[in-house]
Amino acid sequence: MGKIKRLDVTANALELIQTLENRFGDLMFYLSGGCCEGTQPQCFEKGALFTRSGDVCIGQIIGFDFWVDKDLFEYWKHAHFTLGVMNGIGAGGFSLETPFNKTFTLKYRIFDDDEINDLEPVRFSSYD
Repeated sequence: MGKIKRLDVTANALELIQTLENRFGDLMFYLSGGCCEGTQPQCFEKGALFTRSGDVCIGQIIGFDFWVDKDLFEYWKHAHFTLGVMNGIGAGGFSLETPFNKTFTLKYRIFDDDEINDLEPVRFSSYD
């Protein structure tokens, strides 16, 4: 049996991601710890946002990294995320889906004890 994933995506979000990929090319996702967008997941062209040293990649969506702010990850490291999408513009509008009148969303659940012991490893951003 494979390791437990930390991240999934809904069919509607996947369809939007494919639309964004067709328009912008390679993508990346980032979940920040606050500021303008709060904890709303953001989608950028790959490389348009520099992760901080220690930020955490919790998985990929069709090959695109999903990064979480290092401090936020400490709070959410026991949670499974499902990336979804809803109609309307979210908190700020920096994310690539904004012109499509869409906003990425996250739902979460806490891993159970068995899952915690069998999670996929994460990758940390580093400038070394």
